[in-house]
Amino acid sequence: MTALSLDPTTTALVVIDLQRGIVARQCGPHAAADVVAHSAQLADAFRKLGATVVLVNVAFATDKRDMLTPPVDSPNPPSQPPPDWSQLVPEIGPREGDILITKHQWGAFYGTELDLQLRRRGMRTIVLCGIATNFGVESTARDGWERGYAIVFAEDAMTGLAAEAHQFAISTIFPRLGRVRSTDQILSAIPKK
Repeated sequence: MTALSLDPTTTALVVIDLQRGIVARQCGPHAAADVVAHSAQLADAFRKLGATVVLVNVAFATDKRDMLTPPVDSPNPPSQPPPDWSQLVPEIGPREGDILITKHQWGAFYGTELDLQLRRRGMRTIVLCGIATNFGVESTARDGWERGYAIVFAEDAMTGLAAEAHQFAISTIFPRLGRVRSTDQILSAIPKK
């Protein structure tokens, strides 16, 4: 494992889907409350340094016509989410200066201005956290890797909808896309103000 050093002028924290409707789901191996707490710790540290914090949520129009609906073997159950389903949890923000990105699929790059906002600010590295490891986080990581970003995964600041899915991504996919570290290791890799 290589040493980690992060430059807050070129590193962004990208927080995936820490919103009421997703945080309320059953998760594993880490509890959603722990993921929120670790992600908030990272966000507060980045904000203190004046570093870029991006908060991503997923939302759909009331008629769901902006939702992907190709034929699949395991579709989402047809239901109308509660009105606050896509609202970010208050522990994470938003705070002044945060970039807000709303996506309409798993990944945060496609069909949003995430790449544009990161490039305009000179970002070269992204630290990823959120829920769910093998859906929104992994899709965003794959797209970020294809765009040439260095990626750091905050392993204990993300969780899957099942522990096995999280572990597979952490041990098999993510080491091929970037560096997997704990919240404490990431906090130690950014300079203190």
